[in-house]
Amino acid sequence: MRPGSTKNDPVMSESNTALERAIRATNWRFLMLGGLALLGIAVLVAVALLQQRTDAERDRAIARQQHTFDVIMRANQLSGAIAGAEAALGRYVVSADKNLGQQYGDQWGRAGEQLARLKQITADNPAQQARIVRLKQAFDARGKELATTALYSTYKRHSDAWGSYYQVRLSPARTQLEQVLNEVVDAERVTLHDRTKAAADLLANSGLASRVLTGFGVLIVLGAVLLGWMAIEAQGDRAVADANAETERERSVELQRAVADATEQLRAEAAEREAAQEQLRQAQKMEAVGQLTGGIAHDFNNMLAVVLGGLELAKRHLHTGGPDAQRHIENAMEGANRAAALTRRLLAFSRAEPLLPEAVEAGALIDGMADLLDRTLGDGIAVATSDEGTGWRIWVDRHQLENALLNLAVNARDAMEGKGTLSFVTGGTSLAENQVGECAAGDYVTIEVGDTGMGMTPEVLARVFEPFFTTKPVGKGTGLGLSQIFGFVRQSGGEIGIDTAPGKGTRVTLYMPRHLGEARAEAAPASEGVPVYSGRPLEILVVEDDPRVLTATLGALKELGHQAMGCDDPHAAPGAIATLRSLDLIVSDVLMPGQTGPEMIAALGDRIDGVAVLFVTGFAGEADAAMFGGRTVLRKPFTIAGLAAAVEEAMAQEARRSGRVAAA
Repeated sequence: MRPGSTKNDPVMSESNTALERAIRATNWRFLMLGGLALLGIAVLVAVALLQQRTDAERDRAIARQQHTFDVIMRANQLSGAIAGAEAALGRYVVSADKNLGQQYGDQWGRAGEQLARLKQITADNPAQQARIVRLKQAFDARGKELATTALYSTYKRHSDAWGSYYQVRLSPARTQLEQVLNEVVDAERVTLHDRTKAAADLLANSGLASRVLTGFGVLIVLGAVLLGWMAIEAQGDRAVADANAETERERSVELQRAVADATEQLRAEAAEREAAQEQLRQAQKMEAVGQLTGGIAHDFNNMLAVVLGGLELAKRHLHTGGPDAQRHIENAMEGANRAAALTRRLLAFSRAEPLLPEAVEAGALIDGMADLLDRTLGDGIAVATSDEGTGWRIWVDRHQLENALLNLAVNARDAMEGKGTLSFVTGGTSLAENQVGECAAGDYVTIEVGDTGMGMTPEVLARVFEPFFTTKPVGKGTGLGLSQIFGFVRQSGGEIGIDTAPGKGTRVTLYMPRHLGEARAEAAPASEGVPVYSGRPLEILVVEDDPRVLTATLGALKELGHQAMGCDDPHAAPGAIATLRSLDLIVSDVLMPGQTGPEMIAALGDRIDGVAVLFVTGFAGEADAAMFGGRTVLRKPFTIAGLAAAVEEAMAQEARRSGRVAAA
């Protein structure tokens, strides 16, 4: 054996064998590492393809959902356009104004355009196309009905137009039109639900597959690291950690982007839904206004017929010397008073808070209404009153409370068909919170109005306070009475309870919060040292922008023996005052162009110290009761006797105020 040979050297052989094994193991690891690398690439490609497919499917789902929203929005716009056209036709029938007729034509034309657009965007849906065909047939039939009504008004056949309008309000064509529209919207909502569910399922499945592939990729990376050299194991760990962190960041960004997209989509859906609901509310509001207009027009026409007829008959009798002129004038005044009462009820219904609240004792107020109730209810109704004697007071507008009780009395009379017993029972009670409706805990004055009429069914009782709901025949009521009472009582912090059953009559109880303050002070007697109005002729300035009302007020004051001067502009009042030798009283309207009555009085300041003020108003709008400064307020329309009493009260009020100032 040659020196230096390693052939038979066991150590060298073992080393070579170990080296060969190491080389083979290294080669195997490299081969496995390469295979794992290829498998990892395949997984990454699969993830990318899956993400791309998911994005494409999501975009298609969003597009389908948007198309469904467009169909629903177009259907709601068509419904709103039809409702707007019908409301415009109602105003045209009532007023016979050609401009309103043109508005009806324009609205109906826009409704036709909306129908054409709806048909166009549902062309990809055969089922919806079939509904659109039925919708077009109902739309054409409804158009013919409304066109016939419009032609009556065009040819000034107003009675026929009114009759036709009320006849076609609930025609089969309209019912069919609303039914098919609801079917279109419901079908699209079902489609929207299915598409939304499919999109959610796709995202869920894609997310699961993505997580599985990602986990598999992580396992491959870990296997590659384990098969790598020890030298690069730490680097591999850092690379894996960096890769995982980057993957999580990417997933976080993607998730945030997806959440932002979903949030924006939900906001858009909410905005579209709110817009559709607003259109529906506007349509319902216009329909309600049409019903209200018809009822008010009917009532006012009846009252004006009485006024005009009575005045014309009185005029004829005055010229011919007939004996019935006085009777006809009284009939005309009765009609005018009824119109004024209706106006006050409508104003009370529209106000957000009472105009002139004061401390009122319920029992005394009902006693004071005895003559009014007798004239209103007729001889067939027996009125019984009972006061529990608590002496509690409430803080309300006296006129609104009288109107509410009169409304309840009239409803009770109608329920008893003109014969029966109407009872008023006043008292007081202490209620726990929410014991009656939504009332707070405390003391309440109760006013119970009971009748022996037919009573109400549960179905009628459930809707009794809805505006415009009435069980009376067409033309006999507007449905505002009980809803007005409900609004007034709620505005005053109270609640209403109703006890009724068919055939057992009805008892309506008003629960009004107890007022602990004193009742409104009456004029103090002269013996107490406070000066009162003496009844002498007064120097009066009347500020009123309406020339007819100004002339009538001046005439009434002169009829009462006073010296009155008129002013038709509140800004000219200081100049008018400067021309007067003396001034005892200013009678001012409240709402006038440029400046209100309270603003004018405030601007005059010290120049009217010692001068009494009387405000006259038919509607104070947003004016707060505090703006009147506690001064006397007279409501329009008024009689000469009412004006005389208001002048007396204003002068006595100023005398008391001057007495207090002097004492101070």
